Amino acid sequence: MARTFALEIVTPDRLVLKKTVDSVTAASVSGEFTALPLHVPFLAALSVGNLSYRENGRLAYVFVSGGFAEVGPDKVLIMAEAAELPEEIDLDRARKASERAKARLEAQRAEKVDYVRAKAALQRAMARMKLLDVAATGGQSRSASRV
Repeated sequence: MARTFALEIVTPDRLVLKKTVDSVTAASVSGEFTALPLHVPFLAALSVGNLSYRENGRLAYVFVSGGFAEVGPDKVLIMAEAAELPEEIDLDRARKASERAKARLEAQRAEKVDYVRAKAALQRAMARMKLLDVAATGGQSRSASRV
């Protein structure tokens, strides 16, 4: 029985990794999966996250951003939108990107709160105007009395 299988990770730009491994664990949009030698074939859409693999019993990681995993009995092919080995990741750049993303999300959240408040205020104002209209015409709105 086979105890290892091939793992290839490719992006549109390059071959990121090609190894013979014991297992592969990745995050798909349906949940995490682990592939072992002689695994039943399947195709999975990948989510953003860490892919891990065991090589000679040692655990190693690769960052994967989206794409697909094609799992077979003797090979796992990862076709990722982006993938980086740990030594390729610039921690300062990642921190700055995180801060920018958090600021954008906060600004977007604040805008949505203002939109929600404005919509609620408009609904209140329109309801008040409608009430005055109905009250002034003795229970019928002016638009209804014009018909």
